Amino acid sequence: MKAILKPLALAAVLAAAATGVQAQTVLRIGYATSPTSHYGVGTTAFCDEMEKGTQGRYKCQQFPSSALGGEREQIEAVQLGTQDLVNTSTGPLGNFVPEVRIVDIPFLFRDYDHARKVMDGPIGQDLQKKMAAKGLINLAWTENGFRHMTNSKRPINSAEDAAGLKMRTMENKVHMEGYKTFGILPTPMPFPELFTALQQGTVDGQENPIPVILASKFSQVQKHLSLTGHVYSPAAIILSPAVWNKLSAADKTVFTEAAKKAATAQRKKVNDDEASGIAQLRAEGVQVIEKVNGESFRKAVAPAYAGFAKEFGAANIAAIQAVK
Repeated sequence: MKAILKPLALAAVLAAAATGVQAQTVLRIGYATSPTSHYGVGTTAFCDEMEKGTQGRYKCQQFPSSALGGEREQIEAVQLGTQDLVNTSTGPLGNFVPEVRIVDIPFLFRDYDHARKVMDGPIGQDLQKKMAAKGLINLAWTENGFRHMTNSKRPINSAEDAAGLKMRTMENKVHMEGYKTFGILPTPMPFPELFTALQQGTVDGQENPIPVILASKFSQVQKHLSLTGHVYSPAAIILSPAVWNKLSAADKTVFTEAAKKAATAQRKKVNDDEASGIAQLRAEGVQVIEKVNGESFRKAVAPAYAGFAKEFGAANIAAIQAVK
């Protein structure tokens, strides 16, 4: 009897050990900014909800501040399965899923309400399907925010003032084509290299949403901020298919719902930073131009829309503009 019981006991111990390992599956998630940024807030909300919904069977290990590389490198790693998740802007995403570039067109979105309705509606859902076809599981559209220009040279009141400035841009064809119409000299550069490039004068300026400008402490290396709002920058929590394909149907629902909670939290942080950030940046010595001549920028970029219409389809652009 003892000879029979010993193997059974050993099997029970091994089964318990296996269950313990499963209970502590740790997923690595990276993002570009600090843990206190909008990306950090959204990621933490996702991780908390996901862990709670799976009763602790899945947990997160967060890698903020580009610890796993720039956004393009992290998206590629998620696609390859060497990284589990990334909370990333759409800036470099078009290099993997060209259709996503449509949301990067300058002055496409009227305001946050418009942008969020587009991303959460049928158009955003269609883009998610196109991402899945390229090996990127977009659990939810989070948010980066409307992008504004900073520089160390001069105030920017109109498109003419921006002409000649060497501006760091994301590795994004649509952004670069749009910014050239303002007379800017676009300089694509991975985000982790940006602060040093501004500090050393390699580039004159950059463009990012207020939450990124705050979290990255660009006030230390930039004198001027202009609220151009020239591009709306969505973001996404992207999961590797290597993880997604192993999840049960119930866990897939948990992950998706957790990502929706993350989107809500991340957008709220963007709202909060937009509301308080201007005063904070002024207190840190940045000269802020709030009332920019937006019409000068729209007029300058208008010729580029012919190219955008050819690339993405005029009807697709019009469908986004028509969302109320």
